[in-house]
Amino acid sequence: MIFSQKHLPLFFVRVLIVFANFGFPWAQDNREYKIGAIFDESNSNQERALKEAVREINEFDEDINLSLLIKRIPRDNPYEATKATCDLLEDGIVGIFGPFSEDNSNTVQSICDLKEIPHIEVRWDDYPQNGTLVNLHPYPDTLTKTYYDLIVSWGWKNFVILYENNESLQRVGELTKLFEPKTNRIVMRQLNSVKSGGNYRPVLKEVWRSGATHFLLDCSIEILEDVLRQAQQVGLMTSKHNFIITNLDLHTIELMPYQYSETNITGMRFLDPENVNLTEKATNIYESENFQIFMGYRLRLSEALTYDAVKMFANALKASEPLVEPTKISCYNGNDKLRSGTTIVNMMKGLEYPGLTGVIKFDIKGFRTNFGLDIFELMEGGQTVVGHWNSSKIPPLNISRINIPPEFDSDDIRNKTFKVMITLTEPYGMRVDSLLPLYGNDQYEGFAVDIIKELAAIRGFNYTFLVREDMKNGEQDAKTGKWNGIIGDLIDGVSDLAICDLTITMKRAQAVDFTGPFMMLGISILYTKPTKAPPSFFSFADPFAFEVWKLLIVCWVGVALILFILGRISPTEWENPYPCIEEPEYLVNQLDLRNCVWFITGSIMQQGSEIELKSISTRMIAGMWWFFTLLMVSSYTASLASFLTTEKPDPHFENLHELVENAEAKHIRIGAKDGGATESFFKDKYAADENGDFGKAYKLMMKSREFLKIKENKDGVAEAQKGYYAFFMEDQSIEYETQRKCDLTQVGNKLDEKGYGIAMRKNSTYRNSLSTGILKLQNNGKLAELKRKWWEERKGGGQCYDDGGSSDATPLNLSGVEGVFWVTIGGTILAIFFAILENSMYILKKSRRTGVPFLETLKDETKFYFRFGEMEKEVGMTEESTKEGSEENGEIPYGFVQKEGSAETIQSKKSKKRRSRSRRSRSKRSRTNMELRPPSVRSPSRKPPSVNSNQTGWLNNEN
Repeated sequence: MIFSQKHLPLFFVRVLIVFANFGFPWAQDNREYKIGAIFDESNSNQERALKEAVREINEFDEDINLSLLIKRIPRDNPYEATKATCDLLEDGIVGIFGPFSEDNSNTVQSICDLKEIPHIEVRWDDYPQNGTLVNLHPYPDTLTKTYYDLIVSWGWKNFVILYENNESLQRVGELTKLFEPKTNRIVMRQLNSVKSGGNYRPVLKEVWRSGATHFLLDCSIEILEDVLRQAQQVGLMTSKHNFIITNLDLHTIELMPYQYSETNITGMRFLDPENVNLTEKATNIYESENFQIFMGYRLRLSEALTYDAVKMFANALKASEPLVEPTKISCYNGNDKLRSGTTIVNMMKGLEYPGLTGVIKFDIKGFRTNFGLDIFELMEGGQTVVGHWNSSKIPPLNISRINIPPEFDSDDIRNKTFKVMITLTEPYGMRVDSLLPLYGNDQYEGFAVDIIKELAAIRGFNYTFLVREDMKNGEQDAKTGKWNGIIGDLIDGVSDLAICDLTITMKRAQAVDFTGPFMMLGISILYTKPTKAPPSFFSFADPFAFEVWKLLIVCWVGVALILFILGRISPTEWENPYPCIEEPEYLVNQLDLRNCVWFITGSIMQQGSEIELKSISTRMIAGMWWFFTLLMVSSYTASLASFLTTEKPDPHFENLHELVENAEAKHIRIGAKDGGATESFFKDKYAADENGDFGKAYKLMMKSREFLKIKENKDGVAEAQKGYYAFFMEDQSIEYETQRKCDLTQVGNKLDEKGYGIAMRKNSTYRNSLSTGILKLQNNGKLAELKRKWWEERKGGGQCYDDGGSSDATPLNLSGVEGVFWVTIGGTILAIFFAILENSMYILKKSRRTGVPFLETLKDETKFYFRFGEMEKEVGMTEESTKEGSEENGEIPYGFVQKEGSAETIQSKKSKKRRSRSRRSRSKRSRTNMELRPPSVRSPSRKPPSVNSNQTGWLNNEN
């Protein structure tokens, strides 16, 4: 048999697959391989899916072990993408997953192609490449064919395309090329989420005014729910309007508000949300034990593709294992490559893998073109599959729409009679307080009772209430597998329906059927309200956050230093200490460092000082500082009043972690209803992780159970009122109790997410009818009205409303005063600019007057500014003036001081001191801490007064 060159890679791939199936005798067992993942900041769910797939491989596959290295980078940041990729290569990885944003992905792809590293992606890519890239996302051109087939099948001739951004435009742009402009009128309008700020009503109103009724909507899942809601608000959700939504995650958003609008909404999905395997994977990915039967509706395509990609890569890695040699690769060495990288990529493209998104296989070009989609429509009963699209079939689209009458499934239970089991648990079921004897259904009232009454009015059935006296919802015996409580009564046929605070769980859903939830809730903690804490020693500092105090100190020091520097370089601040002497020996400056600190401190304390600022720059910085202190002191005063009149609570704990860590130290007991879903929740968590917060809580719960066993929720509420008892129950029940018992409160957020539903025997024919009735009650607001009735109005509700705000005043953080800091900084910078300008003009003027070059004058002045330790300086003279006042002529230049030791010098200093004391005594304002500076030297043409060397008397005269 002769092979051509192009057949050799495929031949080797098939040989490797054969060897992989029968085993390699030289292969190592359970080798560990490192795989890298680069995630954008917003893709946390994809990261969970990746970790879950790696966990399953390491736990259940004995032939391979994966070590996961994760890098998180900002979106659209090629530099960070390059750095993250190179770091992963140096760790010896054999493949890279992600990232999701286009710019980051292209950067990673270029490096992987150069180093022959397998690069696995799950994002939509308009121009998918080959090389080392393996993209599990369906091929864009094939998806475009799906949209086209749907539009043709629905018989649309004219329609409006609503798109979001450039990526969306590329998808729908290819679609428009498949239609004839002569026979089809297509209008395109953009829903720009950036410019509109989330308000798409102007565009939607425009198409509404045009009379358009057929729409193809292509946008991201992040804005899809907002677009649909706003379309309903402007009148585009009526029976005459039709929507085809291209987003493959449509099934994950809340569609209930549009189920009864009679709008024809068609969507597509890869995933079957009701598939048991997918539901289990979604439960593990989202780490949720309760409400599991609806988890499939939460899983998005990108997360399912990520899970499938890891599993498929592991299979390809095992098949290529003998040839795979992990190598630490440097981005800066052009010869470093993963020699087996191309083999792994070819192996992935040659495999077929049955994943969560269907069978994954690639065509000869390496693209995923062979796939199937479910076509569904939104009806009163929810998302109803009406057809399938499969690229391998002819024709690919197969529609099997079933026309369902408006009153969907309403006649199947009309005039039937059901035995409805309830429990006497407030506010779901209670006996009516009456002086007259009551019989039958009239004996009972409550939230659950009213729901049954409303459903009976809608569906036309009859009912008889039965009461479960022990109030057990149901628990399965581990040995016999038999259920007790309400669930057992349903299985044994004692009752037909059951409604109370019955939580939908996976175990119960396997034994009985549930309708859609009529109430969403989660487990939380009921505890006594915290006592008021005594004021702390530093309570005066509470009005400002710690970051504000830090910046305030920095500003205080910084402005003082800047004022000192500007005062030193500003010529106007240097003044003549002896006004009567035209040519003084020294100039003085009041702005030394101590005075600057004192001036700044006095300002912020709202006090004055005797210091007078003269230059523009120093006055400007003082004005900015006064503006700053005005606003800061006013903010502090206003916030301080709030803190002084508000007592801060002192809670024992604020969340589950603090509770389990401090329970024994603070002697706090923990409990839940015996045999209820809440206790089972903690028990399952304990089995998964004994040392986690939930596991610790369960151990404390069992420890408290030895002394106190809670049979009903009201017993746990009573214990919580006594103090030092944390009772776990559903947050809706906690809300009911805290409306009536003002000494109790809910601590922390919900610990899980679940719902209450109506239970019935398995495979009951009336499940859909009751679920549809509940959706109608939700849609018309009846359920919210009933909840308000029984929680806030009846049985003493509404007694413990909050006073409209938190009892704890919030410290003023940086965001509240950020503008004040920036204005001060801006004013300071402007003041520095004026100081430099003023000093430059002074130096230029001095340079012209003395004849000294500008640069030399600037150099001398600068030297003086940095001689902070000197308090005096000799007068600087030019060579001509020095010669003119030399000792040979018997003259001393005016203001010139000789070296110490001569009689003239001593006498001159004594005379100067006397004049200074006399001048200070006559001065109207005291000058403290004055710095001294030489005056500016006059031009040589103007001589200072002269005197003989042996005559110094003139120095003793003040005039």
